[in-house]
Amino acid sequence: MEPLNEYTSRRGRWRAEQEFLQQRFIRIGNWRLVVGIAAAVLAWFIFAQHAIPLWTLLVTVVIFIGLAVWHQRVIRRRTMATRAIQYYERGLARLADRWQGTGSSGDGFRSEAHVYADDLDVFGKGSLFELISTARTTMGEQTLSSWLLHAAGCEDVRARHASVRELSGRLDLREDLALLGEDIRAELQPDMLVRWASGPPVNFHPVLRPLLLALAIAGIGSIVAFFAQVLPISVVIGILVCDFFLKFLLRQRAAQVTEGVHAPAEELNVLSLLLRRLEKETFESQRLSQLRSALEIRGLPASKRIAKLERWIEWLDSGDHVLIRILRPILLWEEQIAMGLEAWRRANGPHIGRWLSAVGEFEALSSLAALLFERPQWVFPELHSGGGSQFEAEALQHPLMPAGKCVPNDVRLDAKRQLLIVSGSNMSGKSTLLRSVGLATVLAWAGAPVAAARLRISPLQPGASIRVTDSLQDNRSRFFAEITRIREIVDLTRNGRPVLFLLDELLSGTNSHDRRIGAAGIVRGLVHSGAIGLITTHDLALADIEQDLGPAAANVHFEDQMVDGQMVFDYRLRPGVVAHSNALELMRAVGLEV
Repeated sequence: MEPLNEYTSRRGRWRAEQEFLQQRFIRIGNWRLVVGIAAAVLAWFIFAQHAIPLWTLLVTVVIFIGLAVWHQRVIRRRTMATRAIQYYERGLARLADRWQGTGSSGDGFRSEAHVYADDLDVFGKGSLFELISTARTTMGEQTLSSWLLHAAGCEDVRARHASVRELSGRLDLREDLALLGEDIRAELQPDMLVRWASGPPVNFHPVLRPLLLALAIAGIGSIVAFFAQVLPISVVIGILVCDFFLKFLLRQRAAQVTEGVHAPAEELNVLSLLLRRLEKETFESQRLSQLRSALEIRGLPASKRIAKLERWIEWLDSGDHVLIRILRPILLWEEQIAMGLEAWRRANGPHIGRWLSAVGEFEALSSLAALLFERPQWVFPELHSGGGSQFEAEALQHPLMPAGKCVPNDVRLDAKRQLLIVSGSNMSGKSTLLRSVGLATVLAWAGAPVAAARLRISPLQPGASIRVTDSLQDNRSRFFAEITRIREIVDLTRNGRPVLFLLDELLSGTNSHDRRIGAAGIVRGLVHSGAIGLITTHDLALADIEQDLGPAAANVHFEDQMVDGQMVFDYRLRPGVVAHSNALELMRAVGLEV
């Protein structure tokens, strides 16, 4: 399937559906108006003139009710069509590289303290998260953000690869998940559900459930027998005394259960929409099959278990019916339902977290599958787990830039060449290269395809100092913020996983002498710890670090040219040190006399 044609075709079908439903909505509205007027006229003739039989009005009212029900179904279907159109328009925007600001930015997951997230634009408008995420639930967003923030192991990543490949062509499933419910993200709050499910138990003695059921049957039977003049009233009174005594003993525990159940029940109803759809699927990949199995407990699907809870809630709500209100004390209605609800929570509460986790992982995998479907030129990385740090990319691109505007470059880092010193003038592409390498690493160890023709990569923990700033609130200078981040990156080297360091304009906040000595010391320490990485500079003195490290370091650079008073960049990475700087030419180009 070709993504552009498929999305365009599906959007067209939903637009036709929306137009058809809009016309039907108008027609049914007109019919309702006509039938409503007819009912009013008939009512006048029946009750004022006594000229028409009553059944004609009843038939008209039935027709009006039927039209109202039909009208609501058309409205729901039209709303779904509108949501589908928006879903495919967002997909088309991603294909056309117009997606910035159209999706969820993931700002809630941002942390300035994270060692690479802000520097690599993982969250925020125009971020990696916004490009990838199609999740509609909080669980899906949380799972995806966790994958982008914390590198997985090789086996987990390979399992995700197989799952993403299988899901990439299942457009019908992804469409159905996108259209379920009105606003699942707003309605489904997993933290609240888990707190309710794992809350302290409300204890009822095991004998109480059969005792209360027996008393309810006896109470109804005694009343019937009394009116049939089979039993005296004293028997009915005796049963009622027992009922009220038990109600008094159980009132607090029953209230504790019933008063706190409606909100989680509504949340679970929303969750059941997703579970019911996923339960219809069968999968071939191991991880998807495991997730599918997690939705069943002893052969009973999660959606059916939730349906049992829904029935308990319906019975609880039906207690407001006039007839039930009269019989509630005899039936011990609330007490029996409270025990049933608590029994459901005890049996199913431990599994709710598992259901939420499974749904979250399904949505995260579905987001990665949509990325693979929409970016078929991207590839899954070759995972190198045989020891030694490695990052070997061919035709590497920045994943957040339009493919037509991004110049691909080859980048190789390994145990023999651990450091690339990237020199070049301002705006030549140095920072973009660092982010391309960093984001490729993030995507690779999240289980996603990467923007490259080929990538061979070992387990790496990225650490970046690209966008460090000063802070008036924390009384920190830019230089202090930078060295604090560098210390955090150095600390990563002690955590077991090899480090990929990305340092932009290393120690630019201090004088040249201290910068040269400090930069050489920092880089030497990182390289000796087994880390690999890139540093950028337009200070050519730092390019001499290559001489300190020998074959473990190499100089590469970006070039520029001044053409008709304009700076022209080709963004091609070349070996060696840049031959000149463009700072003076840029100053003159903007009218400064230097």
